Amino acid sequence: MNDGRLITGEMAEAKQVLDVVDIQKILPHRYPLLLIDRVIEFKRKTRIVAIKNVTANEQFFQGHFPGYPIMPGVLIVEAIAQAGGALLLTEIPDQNEKLMVFAGIEKAKFRKPVVPGDQVRLEVDVIVWRNTAAKLQGKAFVGDKLACEATVSCQIVPREKAQPQNG
Repeated sequence: MNDGRLITGEMAEAKQVLDVVDIQKILPHRYPLLLIDRVIEFKRKTRIVAIKNVTANEQFFQGHFPGYPIMPGVLIVEAIAQAGGALLLTEIPDQNEKLMVFAGIEKAKFRKPVVPGDQVRLEVDVIVWRNTAAKLQGKAFVGDKLACEATVSCQIVPREKAQPQNG
């Protein structure tokens, strides 16, 4: 049942273009760690293409690196995973009670620096999809140049189990 706050795979596929408000209805990430701004292609359980507009105002540029700002590679991989999360969480009926977390990163390669002013196109294809886990192949492009590629594995977990334990 859709309570008006959730976006299902069927809704996203019909819409194709999702803005940041739609994305925030799917992903729990918020500033400064929401790393996708728009979805421009959506094919249920198969493929998503998202955009990240990189600006000089990103917090990570303060320290990475002063005078030579480069988006950290790990954040490009995180953006790939978030795009995959936006695709796969729409298939989870109780998505408000679940999180998608990393289970592994393989074959990550960084080919071109991402700098302020770049628009990163994140193309993510599903290799394996199950209701509790997925393996995704992601590529990040700036224009027609490949900036990063990685295979990411993730798991769907209950939100309460993902909370850090005190003690």
